[in-house]
Amino acid sequence: MTGQDNPESDPFATVLGAEVDLSRLRLRLLAEAERDGLLDVVYRTVDAPVGRLLLAATRRGLVRVAYEVEGHDTVLATLAERISPRLLKAGSQLDAVAGQLDDYFSRVRSRFDVDLDLRLASRFRLTVLEHLREIPYGGTASYAAVAALAGSPRAVRAVGTACATNPLPVVVPCHRVVRSDGGIGRYVGGDDAKRTLLRLEGAI
Repeated sequence: MTGQDNPESDPFATVLGAEVDLSRLRLRLLAEAERDGLLDVVYRTVDAPVGRLLLAATRRGLVRVAYEVEGHDTVLATLAERISPRLLKAGSQLDAVAGQLDDYFSRVRSRFDVDLDLRLASRFRLTVLEHLREIPYGGTASYAAVAALAGSPRAVRAVGTACATNPLPVVVPCHRVVRSDGGIGRYVGGDDAKRTLLRLEGAI
């Protein structure tokens, strides 16, 4: 057998084998950490028409969706500070969420059926997020209308802040909140991302 025929002497085969071993090791460590209660947050990224999204979940449910413009490393650092430093890149734990997002962007799904962990929002901002889920697919509501739904008709700016700090954009649809004068308003993922989502849903 020549050196070229021997996989042990093939550097590409060696590298590939090492990658497979590391992948298996990561999956085993992930399973052990979850079994032993040592894992508080899992995360992964998915590619979407609005750019790469970071997904993060706790045992309670999906806790964070973040756009690249937010800085994924910064978001992970914030999760480590506010929830737990025990973060690990997910194996299959977030596959269902990723699948639902893929269905949404393919116009197969109009709403998400996932458990949510809303601990990153509180008080009035949490109330706003709960009402955002009432805005139907393909529809929009003004900041003033959402303020009224949340029980504080004069808190229009506070609604804008709640949307801007929404920890679960796309899934909790702050993109459906627009200005009373017909403008789409600002968005955590950027104006282009907001237009993309609204067009996807047939709202504009």
